[in-house]
Amino acid sequence: MAQTILIVDDEARIVKLVRDYLERAGFGVLEARDGEMALTLARIEQPDLIVLDLMLPGVDGLDVCRRLRRESGVPIIMLTARVEEADRIVGLELGADDYVTKPFSPRELVARVRATLRRASGEVGPACVLRAGEIELDTASLTATLAGEPLDLTPTEFQLLAVLVRQPGRIFSREQLLEAVHGVAFDGYDRSIDSHIKNLRRKIEADPRQPRYIQTVYGMGYRFAER
Repeated sequence: MAQTILIVDDEARIVKLVRDYLERAGFGVLEARDGEMALTLARIEQPDLIVLDLMLPGVDGLDVCRRLRRESGVPIIMLTARVEEADRIVGLELGADDYVTKPFSPRELVARVRATLRRASGEVGPACVLRAGEIELDTASLTATLAGEPLDLTPTEFQLLAVLVRQPGRIFSREQLLEAVHGVAFDGYDRSIDSHIKNLRRKIEADPRQPRYIQTVYGMGYRFAER
């Protein structure tokens, strides 16, 4: 059964372009032209992934993302014409898994949809339980706990944490982490890792400003504490 992608954009030309490429790639496609319709379709149809434009009439993309994250872990890729890095960072910090800036290559968008769906389906390497301190990751069920309490991680956050936990002490550059979670390092996307790390720290660290687990190695990248 084909996986279903919900496209949320008020530009008919963009919707048709994305729909054509996704359908050629074998996906089923739903469409929404505003935020309220997007929320309704997401709740009723439960798509496998949402491609969400940031600029929407009425309820904007950031608010749609915020409201979806209160009730669902569905993977979200943002589409944005805004060039300001702050806008993209806000979206990532609200729980979006990835972003693509307009104008974009439809082929790249399809590649990023596939990569995000792979993460959501649990393709993080051999199935096993990873443990580090009070953190436990089950890569078969895609569940995570901290001190026995469930962690609510997005697919990208789970994948990123699994990569770090597998090799404690190893320093990963942003580019290496991006390639590990997306399958390829796209120019201009490496700083999105910082937003995902910030989200992870909020969820797993007692004090995100003084992290115990995910440590910054200035000028180099990040590593997971060996202790």
